[in-house]
This record gives sequence, C-alpha cells and structure tokens, in this order.
Amino acid sequence: MKLEDIDDLEIELPEIEFPEIELETDDLLMILTLKKDYSQIKNIEKRKKEFIEDLKGFIDEFVSNPEFNELMEYY
Repeated sequence: MKLEDIDDLEIELPEIEFPEIELETDDLLMILTLKKDYSQIKNIEKRKKEFIEDLKGFIDEFVSNPEFNELMEYY
C-alpha cells in the first residue's frame, strides 16, 4: 500500500457513548457528560467521594479559566 492510498481507506470506529446526567436547581440547568467510569469503584461511598472530588476539581478549573470571567461579565 502506498502512502497516498491511506486517504482512501475508510475506517469505522465505534462511537464512544458517555452517560449524561442532567442536574437542575432553581438557578441552573447543567448537563454533565461522564467520561470516567465510576462503576469501577465498587464501594458506593468511595464512588460518591471520587465523583464529588472530580466535580469540585472541574469547578475549580473552570473558575480559574478566562472563559469564566467572560461568562460572568456577559451574564
């Protein structure tokens, strides 16, 4: 096979589907897509703790990002 023929190849990759969770309060509606498989953590309390830590880390990273300031200035 020549290098030029690579573009002609069709490769079917299975689509990875991540579970989504919709969280809603009076002030916010947020759709989270879980990319981490928390089911690997067998102990439910440890699973909850890991999820909460990851969620807090996500929020901390978001608020330290310039897009957060832009969001707050706009809305």
